[in-house]
Amino acid sequence: MGSGPDWLIDLTSPAARVEHRVGGKAAHLARLKQAGFPVVGGFCIAADAYECFVQESQLKTIIAMELQRKPFEAMRWEELWDAALRIRSAFLCAPVPAALVAGVEWALQQRAAPHGWAVRSSAPGEDSPAASFAGLHESVLPVHGSAAVVDAIRTVWASLWSDAALLYRRELDLDPRRSRMAVLLQPFVRGAPSGVAFGRDPMRHDADRVVIEAVPALCGDLVDGAIEPDHWLLDRGTGEIVDQRLVRGTDGRSAPALLPDQLDAILAALLAVEQATGWPVDMEWTWHEGELILLQARPLTVRNETPDDRRPWYLSLKPSKERFQRLAERVVGTLIPELTATCERLAGEPLDALSDGALASAIDRRLTEVERWTRIYTEDFIPFAHGVRQFGVYYNDLLRPADPFEFVLLLSGQDFLAGQRDESMRRLAAAVSGHAALRTALRELEGRGMAWNDATRQRLRALPGGVAFLADFEALCRDHLDFVYEGTRLADSHGMVLHALLELGTQPSLRVPAAADVELERRYLAAAGPKRQAEASDLLALARLSWRLRDDDNILVGRLESQLARAAEAGAERLRRSGRCSGAFVYSTTLAGEIAAALRSQHGVFIAARGSATGPADDAAARNGRRRARQLIGQPAAPGLAAGTARLVRHSDDLMAFSRGDVLICDAIQPTMTHLVPLASAVVERRGGMLIHGAIIARELGIPCVSGVEPAMRDIRNGDRITVDGYLGIVTLGEAEFDLERTAGEPGCA
Repeated sequence: MGSGPDWLIDLTSPAARVEHRVGGKAAHLARLKQAGFPVVGGFCIAADAYECFVQESQLKTIIAMELQRKPFEAMRWEELWDAALRIRSAFLCAPVPAALVAGVEWALQQRAAPHGWAVRSSAPGEDSPAASFAGLHESVLPVHGSAAVVDAIRTVWASLWSDAALLYRRELDLDPRRSRMAVLLQPFVRGAPSGVAFGRDPMRHDADRVVIEAVPALCGDLVDGAIEPDHWLLDRGTGEIVDQRLVRGTDGRSAPALLPDQLDAILAALLAVEQATGWPVDMEWTWHEGELILLQARPLTVRNETPDDRRPWYLSLKPSKERFQRLAERVVGTLIPELTATCERLAGEPLDALSDGALASAIDRRLTEVERWTRIYTEDFIPFAHGVRQFGVYYNDLLRPADPFEFVLLLSGQDFLAGQRDESMRRLAAAVSGHAALRTALRELEGRGMAWNDATRQRLRALPGGVAFLADFEALCRDHLDFVYEGTRLADSHGMVLHALLELGTQPSLRVPAAADVELERRYLAAAGPKRQAEASDLLALARLSWRLRDDDNILVGRLESQLARAAEAGAERLRRSGRCSGAFVYSTTLAGEIAAALRSQHGVFIAARGSATGPADDAAARNGRRRARQLIGQPAAPGLAAGTARLVRHSDDLMAFSRGDVLICDAIQPTMTHLVPLASAVVERRGGMLIHGAIIARELGIPCVSGVEPAMRDIRNGDRITVDGYLGIVTLGEAEFDLERTAGEPGCA
C-alpha cells in the first residue's frame, strides 16, 4: 500500500497477523486472506493510532475520572451505563489529530470503494475461544467520504467503552484501562444472500453438526435482528440436512434464502477454515457476484462451558429500532395491561373470607406471580427501558451536545404513575392547607400516633372539608400507595402518608415537572435531516414511551408484591390469633412462603425482629474515631446546588422523620418512595445512575441529585449540614465553603 504511516497496515502485510497491533478480527481475516480464502482486501488502523488519539485529546484523563469514582468491580450496571455514555460523548467531541486524519485520507485514496467503506472494530484480545466480544463493539457501514470515515473510526474507538463491553470485561475480570482498539477498513460489499455459520452447534458443541442461518439481504439485517433468518442444521460429515426452519410468506420470500449448492459451499468453507486455523468457526459471510465472501471469522465461543455467561443478555440491551418496536408492542400492548389486570384482580380478592388452606393457596399463587413477573422484568422490561439509553446514543451522535444527557429534556413531562400519585398528594396537601381546623386536627393525630379506625374517620368527617379529605385520602392510599417499602405496605401506613401530606402542605410553592423542550425537539429533528426525520421521530416516540414505562413497571411490580404482602399479613394475623405466630410482621417473600406452609399445618411461625439495614460499618461505634472525608464524590445525576439537613432513609420508619427541605440520603430512591422527593432540597444516593428513578424524578422537579456516592450511608449522619452539587457530583459535609468564608472574620472565629 505504499509508504504510509506505520500504523496503517494492509491486510496482505505480515504485520496484519500481529494480533496485539491489529486486533483479533483483523488478524484472523489477514491470515485467511493470505491463505487464499475469499476475503475482501483492506487495511488496518493499528491500536497505536488509538493510543495517540486518546493521549493527545486527553481522553485518558476523562476515562480515568469516570472509572475512579468508585472501584470498577463495585460499580452497578447503571453507573457503568452512564460512565459509558459520558465517555462515548467525550470521544465523539474530541478532535482527531491532523496527522491521523491525513494518514487515513492517504490510505483511502489508494483503493476504490464504489459502495463505500465498512469500518469495523478489531480490539486486541477479543474473539478468543473462551470469550467472544462479538457484537459488543461497533462497526459502521457503509460509510462514504473521508470525513465520514474518520468520524466512523472515532465511533469505533468509542465503542471500546460501551456499557455492554464494560460489563463483559468486568465479568471476565479484565482491566478496562488496559484496553486498546484497532480498526479494520474494507470496501463495503453489497451482497445477498448473507448470513452466519457455526462450525459446531453453539448450544451443543459435542454434536457433530453445523448451523447455517441466512437472509436474502445484507448480513447486517440478520445480525441486527431486522429480518428473521432461515435456519439449517447440517451433519458435518455428510452435509445432509438434519433440520431446517424456513421463513415463508414474509419479506416477499417464497423460497429458501440459500440453494443446495450454496449450503454445500458454506459447509466446505467452514471446514476449510477450521482446518487452517485449528478452531471451530463462527463466521459471517455474503454472496457477491456468484462468489462466497467471508466477512468475519472468529473462534466459536465455548458457551456451554460458561453457563453464567451474560453476554447475550448484555447484547439484548442494545435493541435495534425493529426490536425496540417489537418490545414496545409486547410491553405496552400485552404485558402492562396483563400486569395491571393481575394487580386489580388480586386487590379485589376477599382474603378474610378464605379458609386457611385457601389463604395458603392464595399466598402461593401470589408468590408464583411475583416470581413470574420478576423474570419478565429482567427479560422484557429492562431491555425496553434500556432503549432510552440507545436513544441517548442516537441523539448524541446527531447533535454532539456538551451535556451527554441533554436528550433527557426531550423525555420530560411524561404521565408517570408516580407523577399521578404525586399530583394527587399535591392536591390533597393544598386542600389541607386551606382548612385550618382540619390541618390542626391532623397535626394532633400525627403527634399522638395516628390510629386509623372508625373513631378517627368519624372525627374527620365532622371537620370542615373533612368528608372530602377522608374520601381523597383513602383513595390515595388505595390507588396510589399500594406497594411495599422495606417490608411495610404503605397503603396501610396512614400515619406515614399523613406526615408526608402535612409536610408537603407547608411548602409555599409546589414544584411541577417541566414539559419536554419544544425547541430542542425542533433542533433534533432538523439535525436528522429529511431522509432520517421519520426514523428520528419514531425513535423519540419510542424513547418517551420507554421513559414512562421504565418507572411505571416498577410501580406495578411493587403493587403485585404488595398484594403478596397483604395475603401474607392476613395469614400471619390468622396464625397469631391461634397462638402460632409471634413477632411483628415485616414482609419478605421467604416469610410469605413460611406463613403459607404454617397455614397448611399445625406448625407456627416466629418472625424475627428487623435488623438494621446499615450493617456494622454504619454503627455509631464503628464511626467513632474515624475521620470523615470533607467531600464525597459521586455522579452528577441532576443539576443544581442546594444545602440542607441530612436525613437518612433506611426503613419505612425513617419516612416519618423526613421534613420539608431535608436532603434525602438513601441507598437508592425506589419508585415506591418517590413521594418524598418533592419535599427534599436535594437527593444523595449510594447507588448510581443518571437514568434510575431518583435521578428521573429529581431532574423533573429541578432538585439537585448526586448518585453513586458509595460511602453516603456510612459517612453522612442524620442532622449533618451538607451541600449537594448536582453539576459536579460532589457532596460536601459541613457548612458550604462560602458560609465558612463569610463567618471567618466574625468574632469567635479562629
